[in-house]
Amino acid sequence: MAEVANPAELQKIADQLRLDVVKMVHDAKDGHPGPALSIADIVATLYFKELNIDPQNPYWEDRDRFILSKGHACTVLYAALARRGYFPAAEFAGLRSLGSILQGHPCMKKTPGVDATSGSLGNGLSIGVGMAIAAKYRQKPYYTYVMLGDGEIQEGIVWEAAMCAKKYRLDNLIAFVDNNGWQSGDSVENVSGLLPILPKWEAFGWHCQSIDGHDFAQIIEAVANAKQAAAPAVIVAKTVKGKGLAFMENDNSWHKRVPDDSQLAVARKVLGGGADE
Repeated sequence: MAEVANPAELQKIADQLRLDVVKMVHDAKDGHPGPALSIADIVATLYFKELNIDPQNPYWEDRDRFILSKGHACTVLYAALARRGYFPAAEFAGLRSLGSILQGHPCMKKTPGVDATSGSLGNGLSIGVGMAIAAKYRQKPYYTYVMLGDGEIQEGIVWEAAMCAKKYRLDNLIAFVDNNGWQSGDSVENVSGLLPILPKWEAFGWHCQSIDGHDFAQIIEAVANAKQAAAPAVIVAKTVKGKGLAFMENDNSWHKRVPDDSQLAVARKVLGGGADE
């Protein structure tokens, strides 16, 4: 799949990514489909419209960087990388297998196109701050994007990174918060009382926006606004965990769960069948 700009085409790509996720987890008998599906529309928009990348040159110095800080949602990142041309979709069959390039959390030393090893929650924004500082120091034009979970931002290191980003005026750093309202054990609000999210980022001096994370026009506009800001930018995206499949939506049991054959069949029907290769 090549780069596109039309929201209708982005929707088709997002559906393909969602189907890839469900099939990968089904075949591997392990994985986190719910938190992967909630960010599929944002990931599709970034990889097929926004990111300045070259799949034939994964380590191009001037490429935009993307860090999936909520690394347990890696299947949607793997789907996007494969469909964008970094490696064949046939690699999906090796998900979570010993020796595979597709491990249970992203590993930059194993997977072409992965810019940061992640999965230990809270660390992605700090890594992104380092990349953004490096770009400033080396006078490089690239942007660094970081995808955070709303449960993940309970980690203190996230806010240390937020302070650092503001101090160094990192207007080349754009963070998304996947605000689906759930984390592994319960709702985010029941676990920590984190809400409201946006005023906390505002207090740290970031350029802040709140959007519907399933509306492609809003995602595109928010990225454009972030690039015009004179400060690090955060986009709090309201999403639905398990988005795209009625039997998964807003059901936190799908945080880590394997679809059976009948559920995979439903996914194929709802999401358009998709391509296996």
